[in-house]
Amino acid sequence: MNHHELEEGKALRIDFKKLAKVSGCGEDLIPAVAQDHDTGEVLIVGYANELALQTALNENMATFWSTSRNELWIKGKTSGDYLEIVEVRVNCEQNSVLYRVRPKGQGACHTKDKDGVARSGCYYRIIDAENKLRFRE
Repeated sequence: MNHHELEEGKALRIDFKKLAKVSGCGEDLIPAVAQDHDTGEVLIVGYANELALQTALNENMATFWSTSRNELWIKGKTSGDYLEIVEVRVNCEQNSVLYRVRPKGQGACHTKDKDGVARSGCYYRIIDAENKLRFRE
């Protein structure tokens, strides 16, 4: 399956091996969730290592460790769709972080809608009762 079919298709193809891939990237990582501070919408779930978290705190921009490119990823550095940090929270077990952000661009997702506009977040499809995907209104 190519990226277009995965990102725009209606077939459900959840990658249940993602965490195995993440653990094999050679970095010590924790989940990092970006949530819109004003709406509460979850925009992105990624991963952060110490460098990504420190960069996020220093730059005031949501920063992740790209597990596909194995490099630091300041969200919006190439697209211009930054996620400005309002606050950073850590969970009770200190094994994940929550970036509460304000989007500073067209959207947060790297995919675009039918009009070519970046989607507000990565959770733009809904799983229906037949395990098919439909696009959110």
